[in-house]
Amino acid sequence: MVNIRDLDPSASPLDYYGAELRRLREAARLKQGQLGDKVFCTASLIGQIETARKVPTRDFSERVDAALETGGVFSRLVGLVLRSQLPTWFQAYAEMEAKAAYISTYQSQLVYGLLQTEAYARALLGVDRPDQVDELLAARMERQRILEREHPPALWVVLAEAALHQEVGGHAVMRNQLAHLLTFLERPWVQVQVLPFSAGQHTGMLGSFNVLRFDDDPDLFYEEGYAQGHMTANPALIKERSVGYARLQAEALSPERSVALIARVMEERYGERPGPDEHAMA
Repeated sequence: MVNIRDLDPSASPLDYYGAELRRLREAARLKQGQLGDKVFCTASLIGQIETARKVPTRDFSERVDAALETGGVFSRLVGLVLRSQLPTWFQAYAEMEAKAAYISTYQSQLVYGLLQTEAYARALLGVDRPDQVDELLAARMERQRILEREHPPALWVVLAEAALHQEVGGHAVMRNQLAHLLTFLERPWVQVQVLPFSAGQHTGMLGSFNVLRFDDDPDLFYEEGYAQGHMTANPALIKERSVGYARLQAEALSPERSVALIARVMEERYGERPGPDEHAMA
């Protein structure tokens, strides 16, 4: 007999999702295996999600909505579930990021989260929390959905050249990540500038930071640390960092020259490498 774990639907978004999945599955008079057949997964996975032992994906949620004819219940819930998987101290920032009309970010070492590929993000997230990498990855990919909205935020990224050379996940992962950056050329609301090594000392050397601007709310400044992030609406700090950000933009390469540098690093540093029998003969 299957051991059914009692859930408190009010305990967390994940528990609520699991309780609702079980309730609506049973209302449809389907066993776990029968629902699994309809959504192309195992009965075990259905059971794990119903007992809040596994985090659902957006794809799973959309398939369940179609199978159970729920009118999009799970597709609406999954965003809350995935956001709840983010570190507690980061959740407030993620909520404000999703509401921002304009995001400006300086990244000193890594590609900004909204522009990361799955493989790049998985490599990063697996360093400190390998046991939770699937859940954290799903949450990060969910954050990126704001760029797919009908009216996405304007996003301006100043990326230190070091981020292009810091190899994350291996050779192929980095090549694909840089290629992914180049795809944002087609999105007029996303601008990427590279701050080259030749810029020397600059106002961003203390570390990465973001400034969020809203249509009807005060601006916010955010910086991340090892233990937690720091977010504030302090006008003096925001003014200082906004001026600093403008200086970084001025010192960075133009978007067009940045594209050329990204493409060059992609080919020269992460281009296809010949096998042991393909080296040119002397």
